Amino acid sequence: MINESEDQKSLRGASDATETLRNFLSENRFELNSRLPAERALSTELGISRTLLRKALADLEAEGQIWRHVGRGTFVGSRPIETASDVAYVSSRTSPRELMEARMLIEPGLVRLAAIHATEADIRDIEHCIHKTKTAPDWRIYETWDNNLHRAFALAAHNTPLMSLFDTLNMVRRSVVWTRNRRVPLARKMDHHSFGEHDIILDFVAKRDPVGAENAMRGHLETVANKLIESMETR
Repeated sequence: MINESEDQKSLRGASDATETLRNFLSENRFELNSRLPAERALSTELGISRTLLRKALADLEAEGQIWRHVGRGTFVGSRPIETASDVAYVSSRTSPRELMEARMLIEPGLVRLAAIHATEADIRDIEHCIHKTKTAPDWRIYETWDNNLHRAFALAAHNTPLMSLFDTLNMVRRSVVWTRNRRVPLARKMDHHSFGEHDIILDFVAKRDPVGAENAMRGHLETVANKLIESMETR
């Protein structure tokens, strides 16, 4: 019987720790930019040493799933642009049309990659978000889960530079003042256009069809853009 070398054991332990932390994030479904527990508490909760935890944190930071700030802690998502004033500056000069054009350039490409790289855990996260959008009682909650859903599609691409671009664009998206009234109750109808479109995108991702996924996302965003234009013209 061949015994593992110390180096092999160390590598296996680090890989297991990274997967443990990845599962912890997936199961707890933290919101974007929410802070994780302190290192000592997280080490205890996960049952791994702080040395292995630091390695796991570094791995997930490299993937764009978390970011760390000395003195402040560890946060979910890619590192945002440096200051809120940067977001405010871009948002104040961004129209809904410009934002949708930017989304249509970035998100179809991300979901194309998702159809290639998505894991089973990624698929489960996407399915969970889709369920939440369908059961949302109002527009505010719907849009929160719609935001989470599009981020889940983007994360499934497993591409750090594009994920960083997506998160930056998403911060601008959430800061832009839209004219639609968020307090209007969301009619819980299964024929709401986004429900079926989200299902189709997921279906292409799950079937590993990059072209189908890309086209489905582009079509979905075009519908969103058209609905937005209609709502602005009727005000």
